[in-house]
Amino acid sequence: MTQLKIAGIIPVRYASTRFPGKALVDIGGKSMLQRVIEKSAQVKGLYKLVVATDDSRIYEHVSHLGYPVVYTSVHHASGTDRCKEAMELACPEADYIINIQGDEPFLNPQQIESLAMACDGDKSILTQIKTCASADEILNPGEVKVVLNAASEALYFSRSVIPSGKQGTLNDWLKQTTYYRHVGLYAYRCDVLKTIAGLPVSALEQLESLEQLRWLEAGHKIYCVVTPFESHCIDTPEDLDRLIKAGFLQRHGGL
Repeated sequence: MTQLKIAGIIPVRYASTRFPGKALVDIGGKSMLQRVIEKSAQVKGLYKLVVATDDSRIYEHVSHLGYPVVYTSVHHASGTDRCKEAMELACPEADYIINIQGDEPFLNPQQIESLAMACDGDKSILTQIKTCASADEILNPGEVKVVLNAASEALYFSRSVIPSGKQGTLNDWLKQTTYYRHVGLYAYRCDVLKTIAGLPVSALEQLESLEQLRWLEAGHKIYCVVTPFESHCIDTPEDLDRLIKAGFLQRHGGL
């Protein structure tokens, strides 16, 4: 089989309701975005890495750092839509696109590598999941749970406890099955990315506020790869302060 061309795209906005301009916030002498780019650039298996933005400040910052960046529309409702346009502009020859979150400066390159290794030309959408470590984690509506079929494809994602037993307690259910939660890193086969980017918002997506349910409702399969690594998305200044106090900056290269 010919080696697949897998590109990494980092979709980035400047606007953020809870943390405006977070992509350019300084973390130990480097911007949040620079840290994401440098981590992603270490990934084996990506033939190209591109930042996609609608903001001139981010565009100029990435250009100054010497990395590829493209302007995309200001009207995109999601990172998936922005990835689709960036793919058409910067890497139309790619077989797969990996959507790398621009607000995870402490990501581990191996997370991306494991997802890239699972791309085989047949799988249409891939994402990562992690074993739930506690009942508290499963009960947290901020953690998205997922149940799988025998082929490791997602049956459903939910903020609620799934699966939910008819009898007994959650601790009883934990003895019977493994609970997984979603880690928001995606890979899309490029022909599928073009399709899902044009889908209308679905009823289940609106109910749970989970974009991936739109794809499941439309009949697309989402293959899930188990990862041992944690996902640390920074949505607020408090998130960043908490991670720095927990030692993440030192563990991920400091300055």
